[in-house]
Amino acid sequence: MIKKVLVANRGEIAVRVMRSCREMGIQSVAIFSEADRTAKHVRYADEAYCVGPAASTESYLKVDKIIEVATSCKADAIHPGYGFLSENAHFAEEVKKAGIIFIGPSIHAINTMGDKLTARQLMIESNVPVVPGTKENIDDPSKLKSIADEIGYPVMLKASAGGGGKGMRLVREDKELVNAYEMAKSEARSAFGDDAVYIEKYIESPHHIEFQIMADQHGNYVHLFERECSVQRRHQKVVEETPSPLMTQELRQKMGEQAIAAAKSVDYVGAGTVEFLVDNDHNFYFLEMNTRLQVEHPITERTTGVDLVKAQINVANGLPLSFKQEDLRQNGHAIECRIYAEDHKNNFMPCPGVVKNITEPMGLGIRTDGYVYEGYEIPFHYDPMISKLISWAPTREEAIERMKRALFEYKITGIKTSIPFVARIMEADDFVDGNYDTHFIEKNMDFLMTSEDDCTDFCEDVALFVAFLDYTQKLEEAAVKTNVATPNKSAWKEYGRRKNVIRL
Repeated sequence: MIKKVLVANRGEIAVRVMRSCREMGIQSVAIFSEADRTAKHVRYADEAYCVGPAASTESYLKVDKIIEVATSCKADAIHPGYGFLSENAHFAEEVKKAGIIFIGPSIHAINTMGDKLTARQLMIESNVPVVPGTKENIDDPSKLKSIADEIGYPVMLKASAGGGGKGMRLVREDKELVNAYEMAKSEARSAFGDDAVYIEKYIESPHHIEFQIMADQHGNYVHLFERECSVQRRHQKVVEETPSPLMTQELRQKMGEQAIAAAKSVDYVGAGTVEFLVDNDHNFYFLEMNTRLQVEHPITERTTGVDLVKAQINVANGLPLSFKQEDLRQNGHAIECRIYAEDHKNNFMPCPGVVKNITEPMGLGIRTDGYVYEGYEIPFHYDPMISKLISWAPTREEAIERMKRALFEYKITGIKTSIPFVARIMEADDFVDGNYDTHFIEKNMDFLMTSEDDCTDFCEDVALFVAFLDYTQKLEEAAVKTNVATPNKSAWKEYGRRKNVIRL
């Protein structure tokens, strides 16, 4: 049985995995780069080991070093989280060679689903609907026009090894085709070391809906329903919710069955996500499968009551799933907002720096998965996401209102964050009505970039107030040393009355 888990990741996901380990009585081991020496996951773990310099290529992606640490500290298993090495088949293989349990699917599943062309071919063989397009790498530019004409414009060029929006180009007419092809190949080569590219039909006004699946080593498969992930910027998710406003019970059943069929096609084991594109007529098409835990998994946990990390660990221990499909229900509605250290008014540029003050939201139906604290310096070397804010309520309307309240309470000074931007999303008519697709942000950008109550002034006021408290404390300390009595007067009341200075 697993008694010690090394978490091969950082940030909020490392902390989140360690929390479940602690509840299960399992020791957790952190790895960290030199830039992350004071990170929260390092402090939270039972043990922590430095694996290299700040650059991820020299630390969090260093396969040999990570396995060396896991072996020396006698870890029974490695949980990869998401990102970094989570979908790296070579890493999974080396972990198993070292006699350590990899908390994830088989190497075959990672390899098969990690290559989009191979996955497309397998889905076609398994009768899972896919977006019309090519089945093989296009290595001859002269074939582009005939292929695109046959499929019909607009088309999407995609890197076979792609992900996160890299190696993708939308083409609406012939004259754009060759240039887009070369750019997609170049970006794919640079990002993934593989420039294989294919073409598929571009679905206008698509909805991005994914199904969470779980499978054990005994042939049991379930899906834990859908997540709506259509609020995206540059193909990166910003807000997710479940259930999807688009979904009907009939569509849910059909898509759930196809998600399980996709998982069965590679003998999948563990937690995974099958992603689909859905048009306005409820036609759906396989997009890809993520062979790992997803960033947005907490909203599924909140509506189903299943701890997905614990389920992963139990499956890795060889235990059968503790629930069947008929046992699972969706309870209420959950929304997740990704909070980034970025300046949305400056082209969403990352905004690393020192967190001077932070007040995280609390209260009924609120969950915050984060990793920053007061005084912590967010490094510039990694993804700028600093937390995930999750709201739950019995209805979608209440979940939105609860999220708005939580975003109002979420205060961070010292850096700029995406809090004002996602707060504006909660106010947008298309989102409130549940009438949106993957073009939501670009359609509503003017609205989203303006704010009636920009928190910048508030944050500056809070910083001023903190400085004031520090100043009065020093005065009191000086008075004590010199035996000078301080006036019997509340500085808080005096300061609080100055409404033009601070708004509470």
